Amino acid sequence: MDSGTESGAAPRGAGITVRRALELPGLRGGLPEVLAGDDRLGRTVRWVHAGEVPNIASLLKGGELLLTTGYGLGTRPAEQRAFVRTLAERGIAALVVELGPRFARLPATLVDTARATGLPLVQLHREVAFVTVTEEIHTEIVNGHYALLQRAEEVHRRCTEALLGGGGVPQLLGILADFAANPVFLETADGRLLYAAGAAPEGADPLQVWEGLRGKQRDVPPPAGSVLVDVPGGGPGPGAVRARLVLLPVCGPPAPVHRMAAERAAGIVAVVLMQARQEEELAARGRGDFLNDLAEGRIAAEDAPAQARVLGFRHGEGPLLPVVMRIGDCAAPGAGWAVLAQAVAKELASVGVPVLLGVRPVEGRVPVLAGLRAESERAAVADRVAAALRAGVERAGLPRPGGPPPVVVGAAGGWAAVPAGLRHAAEAATAVRGPADRPWYDARRLDIDLLLWRLRDHPDLAAFVDRALGALLEHDARSRPPLLPTLETYLAHAGRKAETARELHLNRQTLYNRLARIGELLGTELDDPQTVLALSLALRAREQVA
Repeated sequence: MDSGTESGAAPRGAGITVRRALELPGLRGGLPEVLAGDDRLGRTVRWVHAGEVPNIASLLKGGELLLTTGYGLGTRPAEQRAFVRTLAERGIAALVVELGPRFARLPATLVDTARATGLPLVQLHREVAFVTVTEEIHTEIVNGHYALLQRAEEVHRRCTEALLGGGGVPQLLGILADFAANPVFLETADGRLLYAAGAAPEGADPLQVWEGLRGKQRDVPPPAGSVLVDVPGGGPGPGAVRARLVLLPVCGPPAPVHRMAAERAAGIVAVVLMQARQEEELAARGRGDFLNDLAEGRIAAEDAPAQARVLGFRHGEGPLLPVVMRIGDCAAPGAGWAVLAQAVAKELASVGVPVLLGVRPVEGRVPVLAGLRAESERAAVADRVAAALRAGVERAGLPRPGGPPPVVVGAAGGWAAVPAGLRHAAEAATAVRGPADRPWYDARRLDIDLLLWRLRDHPDLAAFVDRALGALLEHDARSRPPLLPTLETYLAHAGRKAETARELHLNRQTLYNRLARIGELLGTELDDPQTVLALSLALRAREQVA
């Protein structure tokens, strides 16, 4: 930040200001009087220098508070004007002149020139010990820097704890965004957005902020006051850059301590990226967050297309197809999701339609949005997307207890219909129980399972299952052969006995005997439509309450 800004305000947390220096005992004892630049006393004092030579400006670097008794100011007005102008051009914080043998009061030339150049000018009416003033201000500056370091180190500590606790880059960026009170973005070295964290003002989505300030103008410098910190490790050599942390001045101007914190966080981000190679996972998490926010109604339908384009989804005017694969716990934290995201992305690249792939480790699912040219493509595209998702799981080498993960396809529609379609597909994927016995499920045909899943903790549902199937389950617990598989196959074939016998590899008489025994145990007729409906519901409910 420029200490010579028009307002003269010092950056937050930057250290001691001219105003604060005048309040310290050393200068306060000299009865300071501000003659010029009283609106710029918020300038930051970087250091203190005392001197009496005419060319003292050449010894300064800017930001100093200059103490003098005036012997180097010159005796002629032209010399005095030149002295003040060179100090102002050098960018010193303030000029403090002690009255005494050289000046009983500062000449009007000095005062007028200071006012014209915007240089704070202070005269001291009593003698002070310059060494005491210097010690006090330097101590204050050092203490201020130490305080900044402590605050930045607190962020470093929290990031380290998150890393040791198994947290990834999203948690690290969230810590930094909370501390900076501004959204934080992680970009690739060439400016592609990987992940966004933090809140934007007035409810704006961070993706909108990034698109407006960075996405459309990567070849121009970021807004004034932005903080850009390189994340090392992108290749051989000490100066290689893997990614870049970006703090944009959206909610307020970042302070120096925020840059310090970002520099410390960048090192930890580099470690995480090198450990797990998380770039694709981060991009997939960012897309997963977008799809989840869209499903939950936190993104308006009219804003969704632009934000999707920021994330790389290029689609025309055709319908959109929501797809959700439920992974569960087979993807371990950290590297498991990184490997999965990379593998699935590679498989989806050959699908032949625009695809927006996300991951949601918290819920254990992979949401996808596919672009169609027409509604008639729904089944064909669903086949290709589902096959690619499962192939990605195979490529990632993830364990699959109970068989392949279920893939659920929602209804196709425009952007206004996508939220409900994504939400329905995600909920239906959660409701699927048992091994996935088909390439993909139509969410609309899982509504009964979804209803039963929502009632899974209700005692009446367990009581219904017990009444309908209890006697049969007790039989199977103590006798062989078990009869429940026979009933399940019979109901799956809608009571067609020939097909049931073929699937179970039974002769018809054996099947008839088993069905008769089931009817006897349950006290009902298996040919009755109401009985078939109740038993079908009970079997599906048993998967939810078991």
